Formats: sequence, C-alpha cells, structure tokens
Amino acid sequence: MLEGERDLVKKSKDGEVEAFGLLYDYYLPKIYRFVLVKVGQREEAEDLTHQAFLKAWQNITKYEHKGYSFGSWLYKIARNTVYDHYRQTKAEFGIEDADNLGLLIMEEDVESEAEKKIALSKILEHLKILKEVEEDVLIMRFVNDMPIKEVAATLGKTEGAVKLIQNRALKNLKESISKEK
Repeated sequence: MLEGERDLVKKSKDGEVEAFGLLYDYYLPKIYRFVLVKVGQREEAEDLTHQAFLKAWQNITKYEHKGYSFGSWLYKIARNTVYDHYRQTKAEFGIEDADNLGLLIMEEDVESEAEKKIALSKILEHLKILKEVEEDVLIMRFVNDMPIKEVAATLGKTEGAVKLIQNRALKNLKESISKEK
C-alpha cells in the first residue's frame, strides 16, 4: 500500500489531479503488468491500462474504502476493462508475442534471460487452460505479489475461496505442464 494513500484518494475525490497522478504513478506498473499478461500485446495492454485509469478517474467519487488498498479497486476496473474488451472483440486471451515477456523478468545476462523467457512463455501458454478466475488469482498473487486479502477484495470472494482457487489453479497448471513432458 502506498504511504498516505487514503489522503491521496480523498484529495483525488475532491478533484485534485496531482493526487490522482501520484496514485497513477504508483499503480501503473502493477496494473500494466497484470493487463499485459492477460492480453499479451504491448500496444493493447497500454490502451487497456489507459482506459482502466481513465475509468478510475471518472468514477473516483464512487470509490469507498473498505479496508483494502486503492489498488484492489484499480485491479477490479482493469480486470473488467480487459473482459469488456474481449467481449467486444471476441478475441482469445493469451500470449502471442514472446518479446512482450521481457517486461515481466529482470535482465541478468542474455542466456539466462532467454531461458527465463522460454520458461515463462511455456507457463503462460499453460495458463490458457485455466478458468479466468484461476488465471487472475495466479497473476495477482505471483506476478504482482498481491496478498490474499487484496486478491479476495478485488475478486469479491473470501480469503478461503481465493486460497482454494489458487491451490486448484496451481494443481491444474502443474498437471498441464507435466503432461507436456
């Protein structure tokens, strides 16, 4: 959670653009990474992330603090923006451009980076077999390192339900990967 987040949200609700800008700067990389994993293309992820933040700004007065970070609300908006996009375009979720994966890993050396890209690409391909909610939980938990409590708030589920979804998703992912070998 961003230090002074509640105050920044209050100022944003009062129309202070600079306060929302600080929230934007803090959450942009996390929301973008989430959207990028969902859509797999940089340009599309940039557009959808921009749309999500625009929706957040337009609806900031409706935001109510419920004990979770402001980011939980942003993830909900981003998730719904991605779903709305796919409903409109009838496209499939997935990773189509392996070069985009470079944003998700740290560069060490060329060989190590290539191995990580290949491994991550395989995992992301296997994510396609999961239900959308399972995919979302794994991305939020392991790509964006969100605590279970925030994932639960974002998805409108209990913490126990999120743990169950996470375990089921990991089991299904592991089975899918082991079948490939």
